[in-house]
Parts: sequence; C-alpha cells; structure tokens
Amino acid sequence: MTEAIQTDAAGAAPDPSARFSQARAAQSMAVLEDYAEMIDDLTAEMGEARITDIAARMGVTHPTATKAVARLKREGLANSRPYRGVFLTAAGTALAARVRARHRVVVDLLVAVGVPNETAELDAEGLEHHVSEVTLRAFEAFLDAARGGGAA
Repeated sequence: MTEAIQTDAAGAAPDPSARFSQARAAQSMAVLEDYAEMIDDLTAEMGEARITDIAARMGVTHPTATKAVARLKREGLANSRPYRGVFLTAAGTALAARVRARHRVVVDLLVAVGVPNETAELDAEGLEHHVSEVTLRAFEAFLDAARGGGAA
C-alpha cells in the first residue's frame, strides 16, 4: 500500500514534508489494515465479527471500534447487517490477505537475519504497514536467494 517517494540523485526527497505526509498516510492505512485483518480472523473463527469482539481483540473501546468499522464501510471494505456482525467485502478480504502476506515476508526476513521468531512476529506487526512495495519485493528476492531459489 505504501508508495515510494520520488527522490533526487542523492536519494533525498525533494520536499522534506513528503516523508511526513507519507508516514501519516501509512499510519492511517495501517489502522484500516489491522481492522480488516481482525474482522477476517473473527469471521473465520466465529462466522461473523461483532463490534464487541473487534474492540476486545484490538484492545480498544466500543466507540473506537465502531468508528474504525465506519471508515472501513466508507472505503468499501466492509459492510454490516442489522442485528448481525461486520463482514468484509471482496476488497476487504483481499486487503486482509495482502496484509497477512506482507506480515509473513517481514517476519521471514527478520528471522533470516537472526531475530528470534517471537520478536520478529511482534516487530513485523508495525513494520508490515510501512514497507513499500519496492522494499517488500527486495525482501522477497533476498529470501528467495537465501533459500537457494535465485539471485537477490
């Protein structure tokens, strides 16, 4: 989800505010991604994701979870039914799958460079949302090469 910032020949962003703008956008998207992933998990486990369960698993208040779900709905990533839970749309399910795949790549890279698995899982939870597609592809190429599947 994170887009690469255009840089000059020295590798610096031409507008310093672009870095901060990108970080804020990534953080905002990270929240949506976490909620989409949680809703997908709860749906797989319980058949639906109720706001109460979402709030409990995310460690937030009911109003906070409600606000996040409303945003998912506005973005076309989820819908809800009266007296039922929240369900991801096809786009929301695809988002959750992409987040899981990114998480796995980041964990695998961290473990490959010597980070203990439990720490890698925790650290990946934040890193996964801020890794650009370019960086993620480089991670995948590195891992593939390390596994003997090709050149990095």
